[in-house]
Amino acid sequence: MANKLKITLVKSPIGAVPKNKKTVEALGLRKVGKTVEMPDNDAIRGMIQKVRHLVSVEEV
Repeated sequence: MANKLKITLVKSPIGAVPKNKKTVEALGLRKVGKTVEMPDNDAIRGMIQKVRHLVSVEEV
């Protein structure tokens, strides 16, 4: 497994469930196209799993 994950918001969370909106915000993603690097751990992987239809993920 990689040490970090590169997470990019590819779809707007405007019409998403409020819980998913909060998850996207907790990942540090504010605008479509924004990319953040997060540590590769179970908590982050779980968050990504919940909003997998809104984000794209690369291992760095």
